[in-house]
Amino acid sequence: MNDYVVLTASHWVYVAVIILILLFIAFRREVVVPSLVGIFILGILAAQGQGIVDQLINGLQTLFAALLNAGIELFDIMLIISLMVAMLKSLQAQGADTLMVAPVKKLMVNPTTAFFVLGVMTYIAATFFWPTPTTALVGVVLIPVAIRMGLPAMGAAVAISLFGHGMALSGDLVIQGATKLTATSANIPTGEILKYTALFSFIVGGIAIAIAFFTIRRDMKKGILKTADVKDGQDEDVDAEQKQGKYAKLFAILVPAMLLAVVSILIYRAISDQEHVISGGDATAFMGGTSLILLILSTFGHEGSKGLEKIIEHLREGFYFAVKIFAPVIPIAGFFFLGNPENAAEILGEDTPGFLFDWGQMIATHLGDSPLITSFGIAFIGMLGGLDGSGFSGLPLTGALSAAVGNASGLNVAILASLGQVAGIFVGGGTLAAWAFGVAADSGVSGVKPVELVRRNFIPVMAGLFVACIIGFLLM
Repeated sequence: MNDYVVLTASHWVYVAVIILILLFIAFRREVVVPSLVGIFILGILAAQGQGIVDQLINGLQTLFAALLNAGIELFDIMLIISLMVAMLKSLQAQGADTLMVAPVKKLMVNPTTAFFVLGVMTYIAATFFWPTPTTALVGVVLIPVAIRMGLPAMGAAVAISLFGHGMALSGDLVIQGATKLTATSANIPTGEILKYTALFSFIVGGIAIAIAFFTIRRDMKKGILKTADVKDGQDEDVDAEQKQGKYAKLFAILVPAMLLAVVSILIYRAISDQEHVISGGDATAFMGGTSLILLILSTFGHEGSKGLEKIIEHLREGFYFAVKIFAPVIPIAGFFFLGNPENAAEILGEDTPGFLFDWGQMIATHLGDSPLITSFGIAFIGMLGGLDGSGFSGLPLTGALSAAVGNASGLNVAILASLGQVAGIFVGGGTLAAWAFGVAADSGVSGVKPVELVRRNFIPVMAGLFVACIIGFLLM
């Protein structure tokens, strides 16, 4: 790339909107409107010289085209999430969901085992079913048992928060929704990012979990954290209230077995049969098709002929859940995708430059190519992006910015983008933003205050992110 970049009015508008978005995030305001305004102005500027009416028309068309482009890019993510949640709803209808996690109750014999069994089960379930539905599934069934074994309610909240909305969601190893969004924004294959998001999510999660567990044990000994009272039989009542279908036990075994088989095939081919490796969109399709068949079998197994109608209800619930997550993400992604030369040319015209890429080249030229500064910088921007409370809204920014700065500086774009993703989701996905839905769900099912949960998570998560940035710098 040439070091000299010609900055146009569109370049300045693009960076001004990014600064505005960061200010909105800092003041905890939604950033959809600034993103839409930015797209509209860029559309107007792209039609300069065509007359004011044609410019306004082009601005309006660009609004729709940018959102449509983002929607097309992200629809496979929305679809796989919808199918997985629909399948879980079908399992819940017959009580198979509680049967899937019930056997691990026997492993909880003291506060330590309760903490880690609760956390590991949350991680496994969140990896397949997404963290928010998992919170209800695992939390309602296992938290009363964990508390009975002496684990304070705050300890239970921390476990499901760090394992689920932190480590599982930031790594996103199975559904790969976050990874696809990041990879698309950075214009690199999903597989290049996935291995680093896995690494950084385990680093941040492992360190955060270790520190958090140590502080919980310490405060239990000091009497700062106390076990809440649980009425005798409370956890049994949870199971008793759930009516089990005729084939509930069958599907409680079949569904996890099939999903684990899919993951096993993916892992085996990635390691031992790379000529037939299944990755990226193919892996998503494999998992999605499997979940759809399981949804059909589960629904008809429980509902019989009524399954024809019930399956629509489950699909509707699944799609509602996915749309609720991605409705604010698509407009934001639509704006940041314009920072990529390919997307910008497709929407605004063939001669349109990559606004963010050009800025990245210029910044890299003036500031140098320090991988240490860049690693911490991308992680910091990811954290800012996560402050909106969704964990996903900042991913288009960190992905596109990683590509812009990384390509200009000769740094590994996948590492930078992965750091931004893990930092953004740990902050906004449900561990450090008290207003995030993940924190609300985790604290609500555990019976603790959201602010207290965030305060308890803060030092452990920040320590994990610091180490991850250092590791990223060493790998660069």
